[in-house]
Amino acid sequence: MAQLSNELFQLLNGEKLAGKRHEAMMLQTVTEDGWPHTAMISAGEILARNKTDIRLALWQGTTTTANIARTGRALFVACWKGKAHYVRLSLKKLPELKDAKHPRARFAGTVEAAREDIAKYADIISGVQIELKDEAAVLRRWEETLGELRK
Repeated sequence: MAQLSNELFQLLNGEKLAGKRHEAMMLQTVTEDGWPHTAMISAGEILARNKTDIRLALWQGTTTTANIARTGRALFVACWKGKAHYVRLSLKKLPELKDAKHPRARFAGTVEAAREDIAKYADIISGVQIELKDEAAVLRRWEETLGELRK
């Protein structure tokens, strides 16, 4: 059975979000007309409940959300700890939380395949990095969002 590496699990475990606040990752889906579509996702929108069970909290009404609802698939890509990580996910929509503080389209996923990529001739020194505009508010929202994904 495919699973996340220990390193990637530590990134996505929902803990110590302040230390992960600058990390952005890619979530790739396929549009209705067959084209790749890439969205950015943060550590406050993806939760690894264990090494095979992933939860996503995505903005409602987006192309990414529609693509996942239609296909049940996504490719998660992260550069972390000197490696590029590629994770294929099978996803299904979770019911809406009536009492959600931050309503999102929520998905439960299973790791179908996971691959790490490194090069002998070069080191990956960073992935996509972000700077939060209102750090305290965003970290609070992430904590609350991940709490809702744990339900």
